[in-house]
Amino acid sequence: MDKINTVAIVGGTHGNEYSGIYLLRHWDKQPEIISRSTFSTETVLANAKAFEQNKRYVDFDLNRQFSHEDLNNPNLRGYEQCLAKSLNQQLGPKGDAKTDFIIDLHNTTSNMGPSLILLQSDAFNRQMGAYVKQHMPSAVVVFEDHATVEQHFFLSSMSPQGVIVEVGPQPQSVIRQDVLDWMAEMTKHILDFIELHNRGEVPVLREKLEAFKYKETLSLPLDDDGERAGMVHHSVQDGDFKPLKNGDPIFTLFDGTEVCWEGDYIAYPHFINEAAYYDNNLAMSLAEKIIVNVN
Repeated sequence: MDKINTVAIVGGTHGNEYSGIYLLRHWDKQPEIISRSTFSTETVLANAKAFEQNKRYVDFDLNRQFSHEDLNNPNLRGYEQCLAKSLNQQLGPKGDAKTDFIIDLHNTTSNMGPSLILLQSDAFNRQMGAYVKQHMPSAVVVFEDHATVEQHFFLSSMSPQGVIVEVGPQPQSVIRQDVLDWMAEMTKHILDFIELHNRGEVPVLREKLEAFKYKETLSLPLDDDGERAGMVHHSVQDGDFKPLKNGDPIFTLFDGTEVCWEGDYIAYPHFINEAAYYDNNLAMSLAEKIIVNVN
């Protein structure tokens, strides 16, 4: 892969996820923390208006507005839809971006710990995941890769390479020191890896990387009237990245009935009971555990 010359660290894509926002403020005062010799680094507060209003978003989820189709649709005039077009001009444009790499900082209310979400599974990303995991054993690596990064609608897909740093559990509009520290540490390792990559000095890494690959998203149970009929089972709650087997309880209906997982694979739930997903009635995402050949 070619040398990476420009990196953008983005916080506040969701205005009530505070760790990234406050880290940006800290790094703006001490830019040497995120500076490296072989590339330039800029910080971007993505959705200042949502942050000022203490909301995830004003009109629409900003992190779902970066498909080629939406960016090129002049009829989409919601606040975040217009903001996405502006950010695409600042950091992109998608497909021919002036920014080589985007690190998008997020918090989750789910018990996911320090999670690194990779949008591609090429050698560069596999090595980066292995490097972060080797230097931060508590890190969880998740692949949400498509054939090309341009198929994604995430903010970090504007650049040829991009990742999402997703750290929790942290309530919305709250700062937790452990979560903020995890986010700062993971960002440091990503920047260090890019620097080593540019110098041709990536160290010897483990040959295999244990990771997770996103498979599907589950909705909360609804009744015949379309009202929520149950909740995440207590045995699943807070058990992000713990195995869920066929026949294990996954939901409890409000009348006490247990609903069991009927899958044909061992699933690893994450984003369990994510507060921000309630407007879409989503319960959790499911992944499969994979072993990745790093080189």
